[in-house]
Amino acid sequence: MPHSLCLLFDCDGTLVDSEPLLAEVMADTLNRVGLPFAARQYMEEFRGVRFMTIVAELERRHGALDATVRSAAEAEMRKTMALRMARELQPIPHVRETLDALSDLPRCVASNGPEHKIRNALDSTGLRRYFDERLYSGYTLQCWKPDPGLFLHAARSMGFMPEQCVVIDDAAVGVAAGLAAGMRVVHINRFAEEERTPQGAISMTDMGQLPVILARLAETVSRVMPVAAAR
Repeated sequence: MPHSLCLLFDCDGTLVDSEPLLAEVMADTLNRVGLPFAARQYMEEFRGVRFMTIVAELERRHGALDATVRSAAEAEMRKTMALRMARELQPIPHVRETLDALSDLPRCVASNGPEHKIRNALDSTGLRRYFDERLYSGYTLQCWKPDPGLFLHAARSMGFMPEQCVVIDDAAVGVAAGLAAGMRVVHINRFAEEERTPQGAISMTDMGQLPVILARLAETVSRVMPVAAAR
């Protein structure tokens, strides 16, 4: 496959199956501090959204928390999540085979999560070797999806123009950010019976489908764009 594409992977729900764990941990933590929240709400309403953005919306609905309580809740949630990830986290099905098949293409991770969480997720599942230090966090940049800034920064850092990048993301906020950045977007829709792929994105239901999709995109990009000079 020609090196005309740079791959920008989301992490949670795209590379690692962390979202069911995160939903459970969030529900437990938020209920402890008096914010009604069910695990299914994360999966149905907030997938991929920054934790404090979720808290802000719940506070709008149910009443504000004391700032100290809010900060302690986030710290507790992240500590519990790190412990559960180390014990229970699994890669998304077929992700290793897919990354092996795409070994010639430059790639990075661009996630709304904190950098230490991205590292923990990749280390826990043995996926770090596919990305090394090419990890970009919304918390580091103070810019979170659906704002396109995270993806645009990742593209610049990797040495590619937006038109040469493909975003692979499972969440609506990530798909929106990729499209707003002017990139091609592949939506891994693992809940196709419940979710629709937004207009403008390419849908797939299994990570194993990605190499074929990228082969088609590479042909299109190579006809209209110069081959990337940097990897």
